[in-house]
Parts: sequence; structure tokens; C-alpha cells
Amino acid sequence: MSISNDLARQGQFLFRWRSFLPLLLLLPASIAFTDNAEIINRYGDAATEIWGFIGMLVSLIGLLTRWITAGYVPAGTSGRNTTEQRAFQLNTTGMYSITRNPLYLGNFFIILGVIVSIKVWWLVAIFILAYWLYIERIIAAEEKFLTESFGDTYTEWAMRTPSFWPDFKKWNAPALPFSFKTVLRREYNGLFGVGAAFFLTEVITDILINGEDIRVWLIEDHWWVTGFVVTGLIFVILRTVKKHTKMLRVSGR
Repeated sequence: MSISNDLARQGQFLFRWRSFLPLLLLLPASIAFTDNAEIINRYGDAATEIWGFIGMLVSLIGLLTRWITAGYVPAGTSGRNTTEQRAFQLNTTGMYSITRNPLYLGNFFIILGVIVSIKVWWLVAIFILAYWLYIERIIAAEEKFLTESFGDTYTEWAMRTPSFWPDFKKWNAPALPFSFKTVLRREYNGLFGVGAAFFLTEVITDILINGEDIRVWLIEDHWWVTGFVVTGLIFVILRTVKKHTKMLRVSGR
């Protein structure tokens, strides 16, 4: 078996279980929180809070990347399916004109921001290496499928479009207008995931590791609680609307 076919085979397995693979970071993350406590003692709460907001900014860049991508894509592309590869048409405009994998790029920054907020350099290094090994195989599997599905059309687009890191000089305006409803329908999971991740990171760091009084923490770090509650409410509302109404449905999206 060729290396490319072997990567694609591994990618098919990872594609199927991609929703659960981030759980593999729990062990190194739990170890990193010990080092995190030493960093807080060394640099103080103010500096570490600023670093936490830097991580949040990185994650927001990832969310924005996904929102811009989702807002312009037509139906039959950029799906959330995990059991099998699926694509009814090839999207080559908008975000897909500067990178072939804008959603994976967005995911990278979303998770990177959370990892950065833990403030341990070696955890960031582990994540970047693990994500590269993981996404390389996922992309190989998807490219094999798309090549078989779209032939020369896909090959020509792939030759002129970067696989991961975007080339903004290649920007080609989206074929469809931006759909805010599509973003609301498809991206509420990621927003709540970010809110919950930063909330849990702060709870573990400040309360469980450093033993801060929860009443004091709720006052001093109220923005993390607010972010968790607000994104949670948005998740519940949008999920309910999506499941029980047609308000967020857009023809052709």
C-alpha cells in the first residue's frame, strides 16, 4: 500500500471518530494544570488573566473563520457528517478560494486558544504536533474521496489552492450571499464549546488547583461565568429553534 493510500485509510478511521479525539488531550492537560499553578505564583493573577484573554482572542479567530465559511457555503458541502465522506458539489469560492480546509483551520485556532489559556508551553507543542498528524490523515482521506468524485475539477482547484494555511491573495468572492441564519443553524455548538472550555479551564485552575474561594472567584472572574451562561442559553435557544421550527432554514443552504 502506498503512503498516500495508507494515510487515507488512517484518515477514514480518524474521520469517523473525530468528535471524540480531542478527549485524548485530557491526560496531558490534567498534568499541565500543575505547571499552570507554578506560573500563576510566579507572574501573578493579573498577568495570567491577560494571557487567558489572549487565548480567548485566538479561539474567537477560529470561530470567526468557521462563521465566515459557513455563512457562504451552499447545501451539500462542509457537512458535519462523521460516518462517511459526503459531498454533492465542490465549493471553490470564498474561504475555499484561499484554503481547501477552512473549517479545520478554524478548529485549529479554536482549540489552540483554549490550550494557550492553560499557559503551559509544552502542552501547546503537543497539541500542534498532534493536530498536524491528525489533520494530515483526515485531509488525505477527504482528498482521495473528492478526487474520485470530481476528477479534474478537484485536481485543478487543489493545485492552485493551499491545503491548510490560507493565501489571501487568491481570494475569490463567494458565489452566494452571506446567510446569517445558516451560521446560527450550524455553528451554535462551537460557540458553546468555547464558552464551556474557558469556564472549565478557569474553574480547574483557580478553584481546584489554587484553592480560591468560589464566592470570591465568582466576583473577580465573573466574565467567565457570564460567557458560559450566555453561550449556554444561545445553545439551548438555537437548538430548540432548529429542531422544532423552520425559522433557520434557508433554501439552497
